[in-house]
Order: sequence, then structure tokens, then C-alpha cells
Amino acid sequence: MIDSYKDKGARKKLVEELKLKGINDAGVLAAIGKVPRHFFFSKTFHAHAYIDKAFPIGEGQTISQPYTVAYQTQMLQVEKNDKILEIGTGSGYQAAILIEMGANVFTIERHEKLHKSACVLLDKLNYKYTAKCGDGTKGWASNAPFDKIIVTAGAPVLPQDLIDQLKIGGIMIIPVGNEKTQQMFSIIKKSNKDFEKIALDSFSFVPLVGESGW
Repeated sequence: MIDSYKDKGARKKLVEELKLKGINDAGVLAAIGKVPRHFFFSKTFHAHAYIDKAFPIGEGQTISQPYTVAYQTQMLQVEKNDKILEIGTGSGYQAAILIEMGANVFTIERHEKLHKSACVLLDKLNYKYTAKCGDGTKGWASNAPFDKIIVTAGAPVLPQDLIDQLKIGGIMIIPVGNEKTQQMFSIIKKSNKDFEKIALDSFSFVPLVGESGW
């Protein structure tokens, strides 16, 4: 895997583009500037890696648009050593961004092929993480509670299991809506029975499939 001067320059340009679109979290921008997004693409599609758009990765899934990754991560308010649950590993790119920011990442992917390929790549990049293949809508109770939870697929409703596994004071960023468009929400857990739900911008994600999904 080669990270050329051209690739580094393309990342720098992408970071500047994200700044113009309102991303201002220095940690998020630094991570996007560091993680070689082209490693998460097949060589055939290398040229698409630093364009601000989503791209198919197989199994009906996509690697999210860089702006979407940056937006969700910024809203997650990542702090070093945060224990973060990611629902939807996909290519592994979002996990890599979180790890670069110093998070302790737990990630779940329902497609075994994507789970395996993401793990192979994250291992090659020498990242430390914990991953499993399974139903993300159920969360990961044996490793709960989590400081933060990020959901990278569109949910029809807020999965109760995920809310339950968020620690008090924790934040979950999740898109909720229909199968085509969703509203991003920031969920801040106030107590074991109460949470604040803040509506953010609209996005379009692949559907969240599982017991509490589609």
C-alpha cells in the first residue's frame, strides 16, 4: 500500500473543502488529513477516493461521503480514550478516523465479507480495535456502557438497545427516517429513563438492517 505525495496532496485539498462546508473540529480535520482513504478503495477506483462523495463497496453498501464522516464525527464530540461503538463497519474508514482521534473503538458489521475485509485492512494499518459480525441494532451489551455511539446507516426508529448501552452523559449520533432520506439526530442520555433528542441536518444513508432496523 503506497501513500504518495499526490495522495497526501489530495487529502489536504479534501480537508480544505470540508472546512468550507463547515467542518471546524481540528481533531476531525487532522484525522481525515492523515488516514489514506484510497486504501479503502480497490485500485481500480483509486481516483474516486478524494472526491467528496459516497462510493459503492459491495454487498449493497457504500463508503460514506467524507463530509458525512466528518459531520457525524464532529457531532460525536470525540475525546481521547472515549469508548465508542460504531454500528456499520463497512469499509472500516469511519473506524480508522475514530481510532486516529484516540478513541477505543468497538465496531459491528452485519455483512461477513465486509467485516473480514475491513479487519484485514485495519490490521495492515496497525490499528487497535474490537470488531464483530452481527446485528448492530442490538448493540454490544457485553462491552457496554459506551461513551459514544455512532450509527452509519439509516434507522426507521431509535433502537432501544443502543440507548440502553449508552452511558449517562453519553452521545449517540444516528440518522433516522425512511429508506431514502433521514434526519440526523444527536441523542444525549440524561438518565437511565431520559434522553435529549436534537434534530440536525438531513442525509441519505443505506438502510440499517436488523431486529430494530429495516
